[in-house]
Amino acid sequence: MNKLILYAELITALILIISILLQQRGTALGAAFGSEGGTYATRRGIQKKIFWISCLSGAAFIILALVNLAI
Repeated sequence: MNKLILYAELITALILIISILLQQRGTALGAAFGSEGGTYATRRGIQKKIFWISCLSGAAFIILALVNLAI
């Protein structure tokens, strides 16, 4: 049972890493220092799906880590 949770956590971590790396930011580092391009754009289409995949896989990773800690 412990190995099953460990493998599930590993797969979830890989999905989380890939989904975070696939998210795009058009303004890059310039927006952090107050340069132009501070417009807000809503997520649509595939960007919204990737965002929700990263949120759900992050929550699943935390839950799996807590379950692994409890066992």
